[in-house]
Amino acid sequence: MRILTIGFTRKNAQRFFETLAKAGVRRVVDVRLNNVSQLAGFTKRDDLNWFLDRLYSIDYCHAPALAPTKEMLDGYKKRGGSWDDYERKFLDLMAERRISENLQPELLQDACLLCSEEQPHHCHRRLVAEYLREHWGGVEIEHLGQEQQDSND
Repeated sequence: MRILTIGFTRKNAQRFFETLAKAGVRRVVDVRLNNVSQLAGFTKRDDLNWFLDRLYSIDYCHAPALAPTKEMLDGYKKRGGSWDDYERKFLDLMAERRISENLQPELLQDACLLCSEEQPHHCHRRLVAEYLREHWGGVEIEHLGQEQQDSND
């Protein structure tokens, strides 16, 4: 099984959508807690769903069970908590939610987990993919869009 991940920050729409299409993504699984914020630009839930369908016939779904809680996210982002603490809490949350048992693997086959963070190393989308690889086995993870960004983005 192949699970991809991508963040939309510092990507223009053209690069974002072409990266997904080139990778053969069949479904974008939105793992953001808040996917309707004006700060999300072209990746606001309804706009993203429309663009994915019309431009590339890519399915879209929102999976809030794969998002952190607001309290957890605020503790890390707004109150300056440590990444290690956030990671531990999020891993515990995924275990509590039993995501490896409650998710159908077919949902994530050739799917791309979407979040806002530019890079995956400090983003929960990476933690989700790695957690599922650990529990399901046979999961190949690919992080999209890590190439050097153009200054025009």
